[in-house]
This record gives sequence, C-alpha cells and structure tokens, in this order.
Amino acid sequence: MIAPLSQPLADAGTTPVVPLRDAGLARAETWIFDLDNTLYPAECNLFAQIDVRMGRFIADLFKVGPDEARRRQKGFFQAHGTTLRGLMVEHGVDPEAFLDYVHDIDVSVVAPLPTLTEALDRLPGRKLIYTNGTVAHADRVLERLGISDRFDGVFDIVASAYLPKPQEPPYHQLVERYGIAPQRAVMVEDMARNLKPAAGLGMTTIWVPTASAWAQPEQGDDHIHHVAPDLASFLAALPLD
Repeated sequence: MIAPLSQPLADAGTTPVVPLRDAGLARAETWIFDLDNTLYPAECNLFAQIDVRMGRFIADLFKVGPDEARRRQKGFFQAHGTTLRGLMVEHGVDPEAFLDYVHDIDVSVVAPLPTLTEALDRLPGRKLIYTNGTVAHADRVLERLGISDRFDGVFDIVASAYLPKPQEPPYHQLVERYGIAPQRAVMVEDMARNLKPAAGLGMTTIWVPTASAWAQPEQGDDHIHHVAPDLASFLAALPLD
C-alpha cells in the first residue's frame, strides 16, 4: 500500500502539509525534480497545448482527420509510454522533428513562484531536473518560474536515448551521469508510476498529486514515501536541520 510519511493520502487535497522528520530527506545530497505539473501547478495545463500539437503532427504525418489522429496518439501513448516512443518504434519518426514541433507552445501561462524559489534555496545539495521533455522546453519553463539558476543539470528525453519514464535504464543512466548515491537522493514527481524505479534504486520519493487519472498510484503501491499537494509548502516545512 501507499505509505506517505507526511500525511494520509485521502486528505492530500485538503489537509495542511506537515512533513515528518525522515532520514531519507534529512540526509539528501541530490534532489531530482520532474518538470511538468511538478514544479508548476497542473492548472497551467501546458500539456493541453502539447496535446493539440501532437494531434496536428500525427494528422499531418498520416494524412488523417483530428479524431483518427487522436485515436492513434492515445494508442501510441498507452502502448509505449509516450506518443513519441510509439511513433519512433512503429513508424521510424525523427524524434527531433517531433519534439521541436510539439514543444512550440506558449509558456506565458506559467508564472514565477517566489515561495518555490525560497523553498528550493533551503534544500541542501544538488538539484536536478529529470523530464520526459527536452532541455529546451525545460529551460523555457524554468526561466518563466525564475529558477533556472537553481538547478545543476537537466536530464531529458534525449539524454535517456528517448526511453521515457518509468522505463528503468534511464534512471541508471541518470545516476551514473551525475554520480548520484541513490540512498542520499530524493525524487519528486506528479506521475506516481515514475517514482517506482527511483524507489527501487533506494531513493526517497515525493509524489505531487494532480487530477490526472494516469498520474494516480495503483492499489498495492508501496513506493511513495511522501505526498506533497503543495510542493513549495512541503519543501518549506521540511525539518532538515
């Protein structure tokens, strides 16, 4: 079962976050953050823009209408973890062309979060981004949030050889590239399933809940150690001293 140490999962949307002291958090040397819907509120809904552009890319590629494009898009996603992976495996699509097209979106809906900046500043050790997006997309979003200089690196879908989370090989590549000691690392994600390989390596995990059905944990999951409905508040309240 899910075992968050900070608060009951059922109360995650309403109960004030009061994190308990946890050795995995207190000894952390590396903090690994997902980007989309984790470092900014899911209500910004950048993915809705990306989703539209993925549909257009597929419609143009296969010369089909929007309904058929959406059907194919969701099929690729469900079968391969990302639409891109499905297009690459099944149709040999150039990943750079796809990524450049779908990330050409308006990020002005993302606003600076001073409370998140302050919370990140109090965390000890390195801070990294691990995203299924690209470095270019991450750079634009981090710039909007005003936290570009708070991170020591971005491990993106290109660095992972286009293998998306939660496939395990990229997690090992991430650890090797940055010399991460998993038992002294924390991973923060909005997609519950993406935390499983991190926990398997020995990392402490923090789940940021959203309304997305795809992002929810499954019955019997035991790889979520903490739940943070408001990430900035959660990090600000951590007893790290």
